Amino acid sequence: MADSIIDSSIGTLTHRERFRRVMHFQTVDRIPHWEFGYLDETIARWHKEGLPAKYNDIHSVEGYFGVDPAAWVPFCDWLSPPFEGAAEVLEVRAHSRIERLPDGTVQEVQTRGVRTIPHYMKMPIENRDDWLRFKERLNPDDPLRFQTNMRKVAARLLRSEVPVGTGLGSYYGNPRNWIGFHNISLMLYDNRPLVEEIVATVAEVYYRQLEASLRHCEVDFAGGWEDICSRAGPMISPAMFREIVGAHLKRVTSVLRQHGCSVIWTDCDGDVTQLVPVWLECGVNCMFPLEVHPGSDPVKFRKMWGRDILLRGGVAKYQIALGKKEILAELKRVEPVVEEGGFIPHGDHRIPEDVSYDNYRYYVREKLKMLGWRDDEILQIEPLKKV
Repeated sequence: MADSIIDSSIGTLTHRERFRRVMHFQTVDRIPHWEFGYLDETIARWHKEGLPAKYNDIHSVEGYFGVDPAAWVPFCDWLSPPFEGAAEVLEVRAHSRIERLPDGTVQEVQTRGVRTIPHYMKMPIENRDDWLRFKERLNPDDPLRFQTNMRKVAARLLRSEVPVGTGLGSYYGNPRNWIGFHNISLMLYDNRPLVEEIVATVAEVYYRQLEASLRHCEVDFAGGWEDICSRAGPMISPAMFREIVGAHLKRVTSVLRQHGCSVIWTDCDGDVTQLVPVWLECGVNCMFPLEVHPGSDPVKFRKMWGRDILLRGGVAKYQIALGKKEILAELKRVEPVVEEGGFIPHGDHRIPEDVSYDNYRYYVREKLKMLGWRDDEILQIEPLKKV
């Protein structure tokens, strides 16, 4: 590992120092150990295979497996006030019910058999009148968005030994959730000004939040999401994404960089290859979670964009489900990128229920070895003592 950034001779670093250095291609004692959580069904399976029952959610299971910590500065991007109240049942069917949510969504919910995502029959935003119900809840000057005493947050985190992050928001993903996948694609042609207004409104909320918090708080990373790609690529053309989202996103990433934040990621599933150049132009330089099977491969991306791109995730979860040979092969595949730096490897999405508890334990142990963890550090993690 002569060319690796992993160098134990530099001494033990704090979590924050380690994160900053690995994301700037500098030597570290070891690479951070991060993960992206687990499905509820996975945790339920693992309880039958040896995971103690008291570890029953993502946060506690990550802690049990020794995942390195991070801290977050509050980022108030929610609707204010939120749509509240119980769902109105419109119809009861043999195996499902039709209900209207307070925001106007009409959905069919399965009541028997395997639980599935609801079938959305009407989305909450179909026209300008619908949008105005949302827009009044996205006032960037709403005092409720500024209740946190950022001076106190800054004082608490200034000398933090763990990396500190903030939100980045979702510029097209949130509008897609409100309008619907199919409907927003049609609206781009039928009523593009409305889509542009929605994007501009949410972006202003994000900008104002960051402008207020970064005056006081020093952050090491910003993380947002989009989830606008499938295995076939993005649901919006890169050119149209650039035209509609680009200037707003660049304005937000600019204020982050003005305050010293140089690691900015977006969480987008599927094959993001076509959108990466646009994100890089707009100041988003880290891709996550890098779903390998659709085509968001960290090895490929590093070859394409070199050190202009930072990476998180990228370990194919379907390989972790197979066996020790496949797990080792997958880790070996991404190891050269790990050693170069600018990459925190972990599962390329939530760990699914086809991954056994023993397979996951083995994967974590072997991953930590690759990341430069000492044997005594690994053995301090309870589930790895008898792998």
